[in-house]
Amino acid sequence: MSDSGRSEQNSSSPLENDSYEENEVTNESDEGKTDAEVEDGSKEDVDQWDTQGASLEYPNPLLDCLVLLSKYFHNPYTSDGIASGLPITDNAMTPELFQRAAKRIGISTRFVKRPLVKIPNMVMPAVLLLRDQQACILLELDKKQGTAKILRPESGEGEIILPIDKLAKSCTGYCFFVRPLYQFDKRSEKSDEKENKKGHWFWGTISGSWRIYRDVFIASLLINIFAVASPLFVMNVYDRVVPNNAFDTLWVLAIGAAVVYLFDFLLRTLRAYFIDIAGKKSDILISAAIFSRVNNITMASRPKSVGAFAKNLQEFESIRDFITSASITTLVDIPFMFLIIGVIWLIGGPVGYIPIVTIALIVLYSIIIQIPLRRSIEEGQKTASQKNAVLIESLYNAESVKLNNAEGVMQKQWENAVGNIADWGVKTRQLSQSSSSFAMVAQQLTTVIIVIVGVYQISEGNMSMGALVASVMLTGRALGPMAQVAGLATRYNQAKSAFTSLNEIMSSPVENPDDVKFVHRPVFKGEFQFEAVNFAYPDQEQAAVSAININIKQGEKVAIIGRIGSGKSTLGKLMTGLYTPDSGAIRIDGVDLRQVNPTDLRRNIGAVSQDVNLFYGSIKDNIVMGVPYMEDDAIIRAADLSGVSEFANRKPSGLDSIVGERGALLSGGQRQSIAIARALLFDPPILILDEPTASMDNTTESRMKRRLIEGVKDKTLILITHKASMLDMVDRIIVMDNGRLIADGPKAQVHEALRQGKLKVS
Repeated sequence: MSDSGRSEQNSSSPLENDSYEENEVTNESDEGKTDAEVEDGSKEDVDQWDTQGASLEYPNPLLDCLVLLSKYFHNPYTSDGIASGLPITDNAMTPELFQRAAKRIGISTRFVKRPLVKIPNMVMPAVLLLRDQQACILLELDKKQGTAKILRPESGEGEIILPIDKLAKSCTGYCFFVRPLYQFDKRSEKSDEKENKKGHWFWGTISGSWRIYRDVFIASLLINIFAVASPLFVMNVYDRVVPNNAFDTLWVLAIGAAVVYLFDFLLRTLRAYFIDIAGKKSDILISAAIFSRVNNITMASRPKSVGAFAKNLQEFESIRDFITSASITTLVDIPFMFLIIGVIWLIGGPVGYIPIVTIALIVLYSIIIQIPLRRSIEEGQKTASQKNAVLIESLYNAESVKLNNAEGVMQKQWENAVGNIADWGVKTRQLSQSSSSFAMVAQQLTTVIIVIVGVYQISEGNMSMGALVASVMLTGRALGPMAQVAGLATRYNQAKSAFTSLNEIMSSPVENPDDVKFVHRPVFKGEFQFEAVNFAYPDQEQAAVSAININIKQGEKVAIIGRIGSGKSTLGKLMTGLYTPDSGAIRIDGVDLRQVNPTDLRRNIGAVSQDVNLFYGSIKDNIVMGVPYMEDDAIIRAADLSGVSEFANRKPSGLDSIVGERGALLSGGQRQSIAIARALLFDPPILILDEPTASMDNTTESRMKRRLIEGVKDKTLILITHKASMLDMVDRIIVMDNGRLIADGPKAQVHEALRQGKLKVS
């Protein structure tokens, strides 16, 4: 039987072979045994197999289809690399997330409703959505033979051929047409395309709603045309109805005006709705893009102050307010002022010059105050960032503040920041209010001047009474948007300042650049090579590590020891890809770490950092962070190995017990146990443990060490510690001092050299 035939027969629901009956498979040797005996015997048979190559799989049909597509288009990605940073819930990728993920790996998608038989071969491959939340990749339809060639994620990369009718019964009628995005090479790129070839994070999103803003513009055009209805109605009543007592004409004009007002109401409602829809869409997409970028920023590019950084992110509120508030309406209405002024010119002649002069004066005044207004807003936002930094630092270190009686110091910093914010706020409001007052006074004076000029025009017979009244009404309508220019300028400067801050964040280097193709390595053995590695932290002149040359073999157990500040933890951060060397190279299994997808790298490394950070939630939530779909057996295994079970079992809620913010409800040793459980959860081939038992007592440490020695037999272990008691876990010791490697060899040999004082340590 062919491979495709076997694949078809063994494929699972909803494409399973209906004639296949599992209960028909029997074993003659089991005859006469009870069900329990047969079951026990089966288990013994399974245990005799070498199952080392088996992997624990968590079906995610659409994500698995993307993995197959990336291989099909010769740009392979792992499922972890594709799903990294996406808000996947319950391990189920939705069609919307499928499109987002596909775009990230260079695949264009179009979601359509199309019967199976109407999908042309020229658009294949296509991803079919099947019943029971399954999916497959359609490669070919042979209508003459009545067969379809597909790829099923759960069947690996083997092609399956099955009848079209059978596949059609399982289809939902929805599918994705997919194709690789065409990539221009660097020779054809222009200088301005290198930064904008995938669209700006803000302008690209806004331009995606251009059809909505087009409708807003059309609605505004009609609204401004309808705005002349009232003045024209009044003019005709004054000039034609009143002198002639033409009551029939009066009612005709009134009915016409009422119809215009009804349509005006509907258009204004629709315009507001369109602006809200566009604003909501942009808000969701931009917010998601910003947060995704923040999580993807390299550690070397992260800001010094978390509080100030958080405040800069909050400044997106200013942009959101600007694109969803009346500011957009005002901006759209401003060009139509000249339409209304044109009407004034038609009915009032030279009177039309007066509002033009007024508009010029208001614009001139607004331009004059822009420089101080912009500076006031920018300084106010800087001070607000400083205030937020003080707040976050004070809350985060509340215990240290109290123990050191530093409340007064923090209070002084807070009050200074609040005082500066108040000062700049007063200046901003004064400038904004002055612009509003100037516009209001100018509008009132314009009305008076128009009446004066209009009276002279009437006396000369160049204008009627109705035309004068209509001109006054139209002038008020034309200058209406100008009265809002002050508030508009303030909101614009706030949004612009926020945009500048966010644009700097969005321009920061990231770990997964879109234009970088990483080496496809889903599994690593655990060999590390440091080749003349030098590294200094950002804004630090002194190197953290210098001229490091180390070779760590697969399965080796190595300890890195040294004084504080010697560079031990820095080596761990370099091996996990949190930082990249300034010079030299670090290789894992012979591949430069810079060529490896960070997600793939960290899935193969169980890391415990020196500073353990927990999140609000349960013990279990903190263990499975990053892999929420993990099975309970794996969680319990990690909890047992790390010692979490020892204290969790003493709690009424067990693993569901709440740890508090930053693990405040747990001891330091308990927090470290949870961090170790995280590292062991996926049973990775590499473990990098930085002071894993620093907060544990001797008894707990001894039990932990005993369990870890058994659990890491076949793994590469890098243990960063200053505890001599932990060295029982390793066979080799590396000694660091002042960023340099001063010793590297078997444990006994290095121990003896340290004891005899042969190693010079500063």
